[in-house]
Amino acid sequence: MPLAIFALTIAAYAIGTTEFVIVGLLPTVATDLNITLPLAGLIVSVYALGVTFGAPILTALTGKIERKPLLLALMALFIVGNTVAALSPNYELLLVARVLAAFAHGVFFSVGSTIAADLVSENRRASAIAMMFMGLTVAIVTGVPLGTYIGQVFGWRATFWVVAALGVVAFLAITALLPNTLKKAPPASLLDQVGVLGSGRLLIVFAMTALGYGGTFVAFTFLAPILQEITGFSERSVSLILVLYGIAIAIGNIAGGKIANHNPVKALVGLFILQAIVLVVLTFTAVSPVLAIITLAALGFLQFGNVPGLQLYVVQLAKEHRPGAVDVASALNIAAFNLGIAIGAWLGGLVVESPLGLGATPWVGAILVVIALFLTMWSGVLDRRTVPVPKIA
Repeated sequence: MPLAIFALTIAAYAIGTTEFVIVGLLPTVATDLNITLPLAGLIVSVYALGVTFGAPILTALTGKIERKPLLLALMALFIVGNTVAALSPNYELLLVARVLAAFAHGVFFSVGSTIAADLVSENRRASAIAMMFMGLTVAIVTGVPLGTYIGQVFGWRATFWVVAALGVVAFLAITALLPNTLKKAPPASLLDQVGVLGSGRLLIVFAMTALGYGGTFVAFTFLAPILQEITGFSERSVSLILVLYGIAIAIGNIAGGKIANHNPVKALVGLFILQAIVLVVLTFTAVSPVLAIITLAALGFLQFGNVPGLQLYVVQLAKEHRPGAVDVASALNIAAFNLGIAIGAWLGGLVVESPLGLGATPWVGAILVVIALFLTMWSGVLDRRTVPVPKIA
């Protein structure tokens, strides 16, 4: 792989860390800023919404800018966002800082994937994109628990200083390693995106993505308080549990891709059923340290296990229903993942604030996953109606 790919991987690592590290720091942030847990949960929602709406709009608006200057500008915005977060004296400024970083996140992955593919020969493009996204996976396994530990020991602002420093490293790597002559793909216009949103079949998949992926975030957003207040783990133990959770996520992501290769709908039905069951089980096992860890390992595996299948399925349907906008459909499905995070975190906050309380977040999340399950089954039925079934000789 060209060294330029590793520059993109470093940037993806920094971005992945800042997106998810806040989950482990919510109790710390809430205490320091004197806000409730549900309000702290909105820090997750606001970031996800920034990616959801910022990515397609900003990608369309920045389509004419040369690729390397654009990536450098995005990393500069990322550094500014995390620096402002580290300096935030209050909750409101922290939300603004998270939105700034989120805007950089959305456009980076949209543009970065294209650049990674163009840096290698055609038969290595998938591997190049996978290498870039490995930074995101490694961030979940190492960056999030390490950032959580730093925040618990030195204060949550220290975590954002470290992430901003990672952004500086990525900025320097892109400056030094990325070639100045990068091809520009024709930018997807907002009209192209609106055209994809006019497809009922694709809207079903976007809803599957938002609800099936976002359902877990009803509980995952508040995982640290669940582990501390319900299970009884110490604050320091949460970091170690997040390492285990991250490893399970990485394994689930790889396994989910293999499971979904042949028949994504069938794979998604099975994964959503298991995901809903495990979320309900967590409601009861959260009170036991041993059973909670076992259940969380299973949930981590399933949380990202559906991602490859959902992405593959939307590409398959786009080729059939919107063949001229497959890339746009794929990008909008990434937006749907982040919309799911925003919905899950917001709903989790409502549950925590309601009489149901923190312990109800897993089974409420399971309800969203069950809705995604029914949408998946419905989509499968529609597939069988539109695609002729070959006769068996």
